Amino acid sequence: MKSSKTFLCTLAAIGFVFSSSVSAYYQVIDLGTLGGNYSRARCINDNGQIVGWAADSSGVLCATLFDPTGNGNNTYLGALGGVEGGAYSINNNGQIVGSSFPASSNRRATLFGSPVNIEDNIDLHTMGGDASYAYSINDNGQIVGDSTTATGGVAAVLFDSTGGGNNIDLGGIGGGSNFALSINNNGQIVGYGNNISDNWRAILFDITDRGSNIDLGTLGGNESSAWSINNNGQIVGLADTVSDNWHATLFDPTGGGNNIDLGTLGGDASRAYSINDNGQIVGVAWLASGSPRPTLFDPTGGGNNIDLNTLIGPDSGWILGGANCINNNGWIVGYGINPAGYSHAYLLTPEPTTILLLGLGAMLLRKRH
Repeated sequence: MKSSKTFLCTLAAIGFVFSSSVSAYYQVIDLGTLGGNYSRARCINDNGQIVGWAADSSGVLCATLFDPTGNGNNTYLGALGGVEGGAYSINNNGQIVGSSFPASSNRRATLFGSPVNIEDNIDLHTMGGDASYAYSINDNGQIVGDSTTATGGVAAVLFDSTGGGNNIDLGGIGGGSNFALSINNNGQIVGYGNNISDNWRAILFDITDRGSNIDLGTLGGNESSAWSINNNGQIVGLADTVSDNWHATLFDPTGGGNNIDLGTLGGDASRAYSINDNGQIVGVAWLASGSPRPTLFDPTGGGNNIDLNTLIGPDSGWILGGANCINNNGWIVGYGINPAGYSHAYLLTPEPTTILLLGLGAMLLRKRH
């Protein structure tokens, strides 16, 4: 009985935090650009290092390591002889991957120099085609993404991180094109690809056996895609419902179909882009008005989703548009319209009280479970 009372008291305290008149629960930091008017933050590691892309003074979008203090000391990560590029992932060792342009070619998957040195950027090559993208790197330095093939298809790829070209085609589930979007520290990979009916389906790839790739199913519709897998093997993304709406989804990793519809914010669509090791999920959901909002999803599917705009200071001047990544400290990065009216990358850091109460709540929920 005492345990139940403690649990209820903690939930009440959490409820108070999210319903009281406290002006902010997250601090919002404008991550700036490289001299232009546009930026996007794609990934944040547990050390608070943030990568994405930003416009330079000429308007060219460049791979960027952001200054998390918001003081504007952002770092241009270079390319492969050209200028343009984007950084999609940074691991806890500071290794960064993405894509960039050679001097006279299509985009190539790129391992950016670490420590940052644009002369050390590595072309990860292709699977016989003319373009490739690297979307995720784990703490072991394993890199996944996709590449066009010599036959005109797209292959999900485990890249040779040395740039030697010994890339591995991860296969799919019977269709012609596949994409690998996330790899965890256990080497588990998720993404999506065509099935034999030419529908897009979320996939859990098997590095050792392409025939064991798992179709993760949908929410009753025909299509789905998986965007993120944490170190506990939890997978999120989006899936088609019976009503033909795309909803954020927590997937059953066995492929058994027990997927959880994470709901929306009153609109008819949502997408989950990132899940941390604590099971916190962020992405974007649409309001009934049709406006997109960055969302902290209720992982139970109970519908208690939170528009992150409601958790920042009402006088901040920001309209947050989407959340792309959450690290294990609960720090969130994404994009929105800043007070000056420009679309900029942002960083949200939780207020100490929020961290304490959410931590207590998560601990007691796990204990109760």
